[in-house]
Amino acid sequence: MTKIRVALVDDHPVVLAGISALLRTAPEIELVGDAADGQAALRMISDAAPDIAVIDVSLPDMNGIELTARLAESSPDVRVLTLSVHEDRAYVQQLLQAGVRGYLLKRSAAEELVRAVRAIAAGGMYLDPAIVRKAIADPIAEPASCGQDRLSPREQDVLRFIAQGFSNKEIGSKLRISTKTIETYKARAAEKLRLRTRADIVKYGATQGWLKQL
Repeated sequence: MTKIRVALVDDHPVVLAGISALLRTAPEIELVGDAADGQAALRMISDAAPDIAVIDVSLPDMNGIELTARLAESSPDVRVLTLSVHEDRAYVQQLLQAGVRGYLLKRSAAEELVRAVRAIAAGGMYLDPAIVRKAIADPIAEPASCGQDRLSPREQDVLRFIAQGFSNKEIGSKLRISTKTIETYKARAAEKLRLRTRADIVKYGATQGWLKQL
């Protein structure tokens, strides 16, 4: 069995211990390191090279948005799952734009953490059910849906994979097309549906049930 290598970042020792205990219940997950602040996390993740980094969005020296953005530069192969107490839509949007693959509320961790890690390790995206409900209720999603019938099958495929968190390289491998062609399909679909950001695409995907397939 190939292990899912996971690193943890949280400045509260009790929370860190609880997260560790939850993940150790899954035999396919291997914990490879932990850190209590952003700077230590950058060093630890660079050294340990985990598949997934589970990070608290509220750290003493930097927030989750900054840490995610810096990890995208220093460790681009590491997929980020954020843990947060925040359900604010704008905050979620910023993290999605920064490139997180998952957003899990701390109150849901006991039931959903292992499932989230498995979904992200499989190449997809995980959003807390409460966040998905907020995305569906977002007024941006309703007017955008009017253009769905104008999407070509390939435009819809590309948009669905983007919403699920796959990179252009991964999408290209699945659909056997170039990254440049993917960008063309993405731009056309986004224009038709009036989706301006990656967060908008994720929210639209939630309204279509694409994230439930993960």
